[in-house]
Amino acid sequence: MKNILVPVGNPESAQETLKYAVDFAAAFDAQIYVMEVLSLGSRAGDLKNVKGKIIESSQERLRELISGIDAGGVDLKIATYTGDLIDGLNELERELDIDLIIIAPRSVEIDEELYLGNTSGKIIKRTDIPTLIVPKGVKFTPYASILTAFRSGVLKRKRILKPLLAIQKRFEATVNLLMVKTPNYTDDDLKIDTALMDMASQVTMTEQATTYLGVLEHIQAHQPDLLCVFRRKRGFFSSLWEKNTIRKSEFSVRIPVLVLSVKKY
Repeated sequence: MKNILVPVGNPESAQETLKYAVDFAAAFDAQIYVMEVLSLGSRAGDLKNVKGKIIESSQERLRELISGIDAGGVDLKIATYTGDLIDGLNELERELDIDLIIIAPRSVEIDEELYLGNTSGKIIKRTDIPTLIVPKGVKFTPYASILTAFRSGVLKRKRILKPLLAIQKRFEATVNLLMVKTPNYTDDDLKIDTALMDMASQVTMTEQATTYLGVLEHIQAHQPDLLCVFRRKRGFFSSLWEKNTIRKSEFSVRIPVLVLSVKKY
């Protein structure tokens, strides 16, 4: 894990998120690219000089943000994009070979009723880049225990697990698997990929209406430092496919959440 992208928006959470990312990156000797979440239209009528001024202003804000962070030996660089946010993220992934995105649950929005705001939710929903969601107020500490929850243990590509494996190896973390049998599960859903089994210290199976309810049932017993889930249409954040936000009444945890995309690689 060498290249980490940190999109920032809300000034209240930007410094916290970036500091967490710096401490995380230091453990991997990784470099960080910081980008500000911007809304730059791509219509023909948009003026290039206006976009240029917006980008210049954004870079100045990012330089000020970076100057307030004790980066230690971590290399912090500014990344910019033009046009749509998701197009920009995908472009940066290709250009910079991004391994991981680190975001706050609400990058821009201040609605305390939301776990995932519109911008952060859109990043999870519409990119295939592994993403680490870091709640407000959480400081980085090495992960000793990771709970990986899923309703189907079938993986089309084992390389999906690359970020999880890197984290487990770096911190010598224990990985516990939680399979949640939800309504209308199939026999294939009950299969667990050998790559998952190889890293697991414990496998638990439970029945619940949703994967999240299964996590709630077992998270106190496991007391993990990190929750790992998979991005699928019928997976952990299934409600994202209907909208770009997730309310705290639907999902909320006080630990970081690593979201792996089943389409990645």
